Amino acid sequence: MPLKRIELNLYIYEGVLNTNKPSTPQYTIKKDRISGNTNISLEIGELVRDYLSSTFNDDYLSHTRWVEADVFYFDEADQPFTFSNPQNFSFIALDGYGYFEDGTNPELQRHALISSNTIFIPEDTSSKLPIFAEGVGKVTINGVDTQISDNGNTNQKIQYLTIPANVDNILVYDTDDTTLLKTIRVKNICEPKYETFKITFINKYGAFENLFLFKKSIENLQVTSDNFKRNIISNTTSTYNTFEGQRERYNVNGQTTLTLNTGFIDEEINKTIEELFLSENVFIRFENKTLPIIPKTQNLTFKTSLNDRLINYTIDFDFAYDKINNVR
Repeated sequence: MPLKRIELNLYIYEGVLNTNKPSTPQYTIKKDRISGNTNISLEIGELVRDYLSSTFNDDYLSHTRWVEADVFYFDEADQPFTFSNPQNFSFIALDGYGYFEDGTNPELQRHALISSNTIFIPEDTSSKLPIFAEGVGKVTINGVDTQISDNGNTNQKIQYLTIPANVDNILVYDTDDTTLLKTIRVKNICEPKYETFKITFINKYGAFENLFLFKKSIENLQVTSDNFKRNIISNTTSTYNTFEGQRERYNVNGQTTLTLNTGFIDEEINKTIEELFLSENVFIRFENKTLPIIPKTQNLTFKTSLNDRLINYTIDFDFAYDKINNVR
């Protein structure tokens, strides 16, 4: 008998698969089969995103969730099918994305969760490398091996390995510890003149990625306000004080913008810059605090060594809050 409808119970949770599954689903979705179709499709991505955290305080946590779907199938008589009913599907969810040209539900790389094969780090400075624990056995940094273990908990699925200062080579291996999956060059930048800023953003893999901007920076404050004109003449003396103005200002606030430069980099970093521009969650390490920012620059012209020789990107960022605290 043909399929009439399905009923899906969706569970989204932290911890260990099955062990920490909640007793009741976060969502129950019912959908009928459209006449003429043989399948029923459901989009659950936006529902899952509601449970994926994007908070960051320079702590590099694994913001992943287990997603389980119990699917019940019903025939034309609205009776449940007897075969494997319900069917259970389970996934690990990250807040990543694919591109249009990747097609439906693309499978992204499951090892080092960065697109570029080159990273730039200031001299004498450490950084972080996001690793998907299910797909990696070990990481070798300048000849020193780090074994990757996965205990099944969501807080271990993305692991942020420390890249020690002044290393130059990172090798990422499959779970067999012998198949090389990715080679990453580390370029250590000496910048004695300008202050270096660390930008951290959620990249296309749903992991926090660092990008250091080395060269000239400009801080700008744009102020907004309203004003009104008032009567300052005294009703009793018919005079006014010259130290009192007719126009009064109110609703004063400001928006701070930072203009930063990457410094001269390889064109391979274009992938990282692109993902920074497309990220909904961007942070800066500024005056010993982690603060949210928004890329203000909306247009990106990719530069290449052939066309531009030396590649430097200038990017404007707005701090994601008003200068005067008006949180109520």
